[in-house]
Amino acid sequence: MDTVRWGILSTAKIGREKVIPAMQAGKFCNVTAIASRDITHAQSETRRLNIPKAYGSYEELLNDKEIDAVYIPLPNNLHVPWAIKAIEANKHVLCEKPIGLSSAEAKQLLTAANNKPHLKVMEAFMYRFHPQWQHAQKLVEEGKIGELKTIHSFFSYYNVDPANIRNQKDIGGGGMMDIGCYCISLARFIFGKQPQRVSGIVEYDPELQTDRIASGILDFSTGTSLFTCSTQLMSYQRVNILGTEGRIEIEIPFNAPPDISTRSWLSTKTETGEIVFEPVDQYTIQADLFSQSILNNTPVPTSLQDAVNNMIVMEAVFQSAKDGRWIQL
Repeated sequence: MDTVRWGILSTAKIGREKVIPAMQAGKFCNVTAIASRDITHAQSETRRLNIPKAYGSYEELLNDKEIDAVYIPLPNNLHVPWAIKAIEANKHVLCEKPIGLSSAEAKQLLTAANNKPHLKVMEAFMYRFHPQWQHAQKLVEEGKIGELKTIHSFFSYYNVDPANIRNQKDIGGGGMMDIGCYCISLARFIFGKQPQRVSGIVEYDPELQTDRIASGILDFSTGTSLFTCSTQLMSYQRVNILGTEGRIEIEIPFNAPPDISTRSWLSTKTETGEIVFEPVDQYTIQADLFSQSILNNTPVPTSLQDAVNNMIVMEAVFQSAKDGRWIQL
């Protein structure tokens, strides 16, 4: 087997418009089926995306013996239940972030995955695989900015549509689940560890009941990470990584476009240099790396424990905002 045969659970927009086309461009991916609760929707997408099989239920797709792995872009509250069902059906699983609604739920998935160690299971934080982030991590590890002391990140957009799943509290909507998870993930990625304690402030929409602005401080003992995320502010994203001898700034840190170059800057006490990265699709890179871990039976690029740890930090930020105190981890 030189490619992995993929099935897609749902016709969610992110899958239709971004992830599936990116997977189809991969060297090690073969998207063979898509499932929807409405067979006509599945059939429409198979025609549009040139996918061989359409299923009118997720169970039908999981029962297909010719599918090796599934990608899950379902609403947040369905991530863990369907990931576990996929594991039980002996499928490898790439699941959209956040991995679940809570760390307890994420641990249930971890247990299910550990019970079938031959299967690969990973949370789909695609940003980590973009060359700009791989390069930033390398610069920090090589001491190009001196001692890493703080990371500042910002991620926002404006969306008040109550019909949008991001604004529906009961299925895991809200800014932290949608985009704040990136800010926490990147800090843990660059520091290479879990924070010791966190502090948070959260503002909720009075009608939607979802968090619309959240800010947090993560204390890593050797340094800090400060972030703000929002679903009701002007669209913007930026990351600054600062050390005793320099600074890395990433212009489009999270949803880097696949068709244009991206830029970062390395500033030291003597000069500032621009680093240009040629266009790449981070979703393609993610899918190919995950597929290679299946084909070669090697560890996935990001462990499922990392997904659990990210949920633990997110929960602590919410708890801190509620209690008005630092939360020890």
